[in-house]
Amino acid sequence: MTLWNLGSINADHVYAVPHIPAPGETLAATALSYGLGGKGANMSVAAARAGARVAHLGAVGTDGGWMVERLTGYGVDCTHVQHHDGSSGHAIIAVDASAENAITLWPGANREIDLEAVKQALNGAEAGDLLVTQNETNGQVEVAALARGRRLTVVYAAAPFEADAVRAMLPHLDLLVLNEVEARQLSEALGTPVETLPVPQVVVTLGARGCDWIETASGRRHHVDAPRVTAVDTTGAGDTFTGYLLAGLSEGLAMPDALALATRAGALKVGRRGAADAIPSREEVERATF
Repeated sequence: MTLWNLGSINADHVYAVPHIPAPGETLAATALSYGLGGKGANMSVAAARAGARVAHLGAVGTDGGWMVERLTGYGVDCTHVQHHDGSSGHAIIAVDASAENAITLWPGANREIDLEAVKQALNGAEAGDLLVTQNETNGQVEVAALARGRRLTVVYAAAPFEADAVRAMLPHLDLLVLNEVEARQLSEALGTPVETLPVPQVVVTLGARGCDWIETASGRRHHVDAPRVTAVDTTGAGDTFTGYLLAGLSEGLAMPDALALATRAGALKVGRRGAADAIPSREEVERATF
């Protein structure tokens, strides 16, 4: 089984700051680091490090060769990553002393993905494969509809949150993953609780409190606790959770077991600085003691 990821690939510029800057405030950073990021790349790395077979569908600019090499090094199939003129996506990330972050994105090549090439790539998909996408690329709705028509399981991580983007995706989804704030925003935008969304399964991440899994046919909500850890950087923690969740499902784990695996991976991630390069391996997740 293959996990196909229509996802962003970003260069992360991470600044350690005493606190998140207020409007109009100039603040000196105390440290700077560079690394691989983007919600799509993070999820691909997490799923691959969890043991899944992952094929990334995305794009980089002329400055993005090192990012493709890094993804490949983590075990991600980058055969279908497109190379465009212009710049790759990048993110400016401020991380404060309490591990909270503020992120500014430049989409670059992530919004220039050739959808015809993506459709050609998905000719190699098989019924039962998974497709995951987020809101940092173009083409989510078109590719989700195509994948659903080919009997792939379609998963959507609704971030960065845009109510209209989620509304357009809902008819094509098997699983929706979003955080607590996004769930509240979506409920307000649609005028309905997440328990009644027209999606078979919804997972709501709750940060240090774990996650909830909702079976919408019955409205049943199941809670999974997260291990208690000291957070140093929450960047990419949700992506790590999602990548591990999908890896678990792709290998046949039941949803409760896949969620337990994902919460452990996310807990390890917040104890490390960085995004994709800080995502733990499956061995690390399984042997971790909390």
